[in-house]
Amino acid sequence: MQYKALSIVYPNGSKIASGEKKLEIRSWTPPEDFDFSHDLLIVENHNFLRKPGETDPEGRPVALVKIKNVRPFMAGDLLDACWNEWKPGLFAWEVTDVRPIKSDKVVLAAREIYELELEL
Repeated sequence: MQYKALSIVYPNGSKIASGEKKLEIRSWTPPEDFDFSHDLLIVENHNFLRKPGETDPEGRPVALVKIKNVRPFMAGDLLDACWNEWKPGLFAWEVTDVRPIKSDKVVLAAREIYELELEL
C-alpha cells in the first residue's frame, strides 16, 4: 500500500507510537494539498535529515497516525511535545488516532512528507 510518510528521529517516533508524545514540532507546515483525513506513516530513524534530498535507508515504521491540526508551537506545549525548551517560529502538529505498528521491516526515511510503499 502507498502511504504518506514522515520520518522522526529516535526516540520520538516511539514516543508518538506509545501515546506519550502528542505533538510533533517542525519548522515547516505540510504542503497545501496535504489531506488531513488520510493516515500518515511515522518512520523512526537515527539520523537527523537536514539537507534537501537527504535520506536514511535504516528507518522503521512505528505508527499510523492522523494529523488533526497544525498550529504555532506555544510555550505550554512542552510536555505534550516531549520538548525541554520553547522556540518561536515553530509549528505544532497535533497527532491523533495513533495506531502502533509492530514490524521488523526496514524502510527509507526521508525529509518532509514523502511517499512510501509498504505492506503492513
